[in-house]
Amino acid sequence: MLSFLIQTVLVSLSGVMAPGAVTAATLAQGGKDRWAGTWIAIGHGIVEVPLIFLLILGLGTLLKTNIAAIAIGLIGGLFLIYLGVMTIREMFGPPQSASAARLSKPVLTGMALSATNPYFLLWWATVGLNLAMQANDSGIVVLSAFTLVHWSCDLIWLTILSFGAFHGTTLLGAKKQQVILAFCGVVMAGFGVKFIFDALCRIAA
Repeated sequence: MLSFLIQTVLVSLSGVMAPGAVTAATLAQGGKDRWAGTWIAIGHGIVEVPLIFLLILGLGTLLKTNIAAIAIGLIGGLFLIYLGVMTIREMFGPPQSASAARLSKPVLTGMALSATNPYFLLWWATVGLNLAMQANDSGIVVLSAFTLVHWSCDLIWLTILSFGAFHGTTLLGAKKQQVILAFCGVVMAGFGVKFIFDALCRIAA
């Protein structure tokens, strides 16, 4: 069990630490609230934990279908573009306090970015599913431990990111904070465009 959980940490970190839309959102919201990464990880877990059990029951097959990939890509792309544009707009407004930042609902951001990210879902339908099935073969205790360990990797990494972003923007000042926000917004919108482009390529194929 110990060797399997160590494997889980190593494989999980390869996905958790990869730059992506969740990273950009965490940096953007972390610039205003040091705990944004924690809340985003909680939102991520609200989607991820049930997903693990649904995959064991056969959801992985559905996620691999072309129709599912197209739908998820289009919805996720539109959401990311919206989130990116809203983040960029903040560059032209006054810097927000931590209390105002909480109004941006990082828990919902974590949920939405997880549920509409085709690469996250594909990872779970392939690499993640293999780990989940191994854990399930060893019983509910190992499966529960696997789920907790994997989510803890998300929680720790995203919290570190948001703390780094918050203290970094505090040291840099308000103007540079706005520039960082705008950059993260562009990155999120860019991922949104890529999600939609990939979905359209599937439609044309």
